[in-house]
Amino acid sequence: MTLTESIADTTTTKIRVPHFVRGKLIWGDDSEYLSRDFGVPFVTPKIEFNELFVPRTQQGPAFDVPVSDIIDFLVETAAHLTLEKNEYLQESLEMTLQVSALPRRIIENTFARPGQFLTRKALEYRLEKTFGDVDVLDGWVERTDPNGRVSRIRAFPPRLVHMLAGNSPSAAMTSIADAALTKAVNVFKMPSADPFTTVAVLRTMADIAPGHPVLQSMSAVYWRGGDEKVENILYRSQYFDKLVAWGGGAAIENAAKYAGPGFQLISFDPKVSMSVIGREAFESEETLREVAELAAKDVTIFNQDACLAARHICVEGNLEQVDRFCALLVDRMGVDRDFTSAVGPKPAADIRDAVEGMRFLEPEYRVWGAFDGRGLVVRSPEMVDFHPTNKTVNVIPVDSMRDAASLATVATQTVGVYPTHRKAEIRDDLATAGVQRVVRLGSAMTGSMGSPHDGMYPLHRFVNWVVDDDA
Repeated sequence: MTLTESIADTTTTKIRVPHFVRGKLIWGDDSEYLSRDFGVPFVTPKIEFNELFVPRTQQGPAFDVPVSDIIDFLVETAAHLTLEKNEYLQESLEMTLQVSALPRRIIENTFARPGQFLTRKALEYRLEKTFGDVDVLDGWVERTDPNGRVSRIRAFPPRLVHMLAGNSPSAAMTSIADAALTKAVNVFKMPSADPFTTVAVLRTMADIAPGHPVLQSMSAVYWRGGDEKVENILYRSQYFDKLVAWGGGAAIENAAKYAGPGFQLISFDPKVSMSVIGREAFESEETLREVAELAAKDVTIFNQDACLAARHICVEGNLEQVDRFCALLVDRMGVDRDFTSAVGPKPAADIRDAVEGMRFLEPEYRVWGAFDGRGLVVRSPEMVDFHPTNKTVNVIPVDSMRDAASLATVATQTVGVYPTHRKAEIRDDLATAGVQRVVRLGSAMTGSMGSPHDGMYPLHRFVNWVVDDDA
């Protein structure tokens, strides 16, 4: 039964969302939930906990599979993850459109993104940069320390629960690849904003090799985040080693309460990104227009529903110069791009109320744009006290780039800098403040392969490092 057929079969308006448990597709309407963005009802099968567990007395199905074979499987899978040819992704797209605030064109583009990361060269490069000696994933690697003491090290396959991110369908594809490379036993908690793509990818893998050990190591199920009846069972060290959590503040806080001896939390916390623009932007009108375009690209990624989308922009210049930049910026925010729609969701009431109040504080504060989802720019002498979102950006004039760096915090993920050569001028200050990533302005969406994410090498954290020591 396909996803679309399942809808035709039901007499209700509720979407039927299947689970996928260690190679088996499971349908059912035992539990009912609502999607995150629009409150669309959907139903899922009952979670059979015993089917998700591999007893601690047994090694995981992929334990003895060479990493080279896993890469072969992922590369073959990636070749089948083409929207034009994959009926599961096509069905997932149609279902996601019913629950996601993103338009069809952007969702279609996200399906193409993982292709650049799931090539053989990309996967091998990432493993090399993460582990150095990739042999530690396949067995015990012997080494001798300066005192002549011998030990053997292994990056041991873990048991992981993944709280998947819901702001992009491509997150499901990359999370599955990460889980496979570490040979983990995995349970994926699907997000209510997209409870479809994970199953679509696993069904694709099942068509290629239904009995593959990697597939037998993976389950994708849904429950409402915070449901203690589920989480008090799953989030235990007797079943799993670590919880890999993506999500907003409330979701991460809920996940953190389960961390304890034997059960670790690997948290990809909600982050806020920013941009820093030097006075060089004002060398000519043409340059300023180019800089405004680059800044708009970073602000509007997934209509600003992404950690790496800039929400604050510090500009080195006087008020007249900064205001010229703001006027150009708001115009470029209302443009269709690969991962941006010209008109996105409208700003929430708290933003509207705060901005309306600022209109009475000119010239210290100034506002460009409207509450129509095309873009809103607020220039203020310091960071605003609301969270800019839904294509709302806060511009702050600064005297120097170092002043801008002082506004970054440990919650600041990505900082785009113009001109590029001045990144070196402030990157140490930014890192000291807690920033994890510094990029060229306009390239927040473009990442280098094999780099850390959120201040860590995720795969290095996923595995369990074990030593057999002869000392």
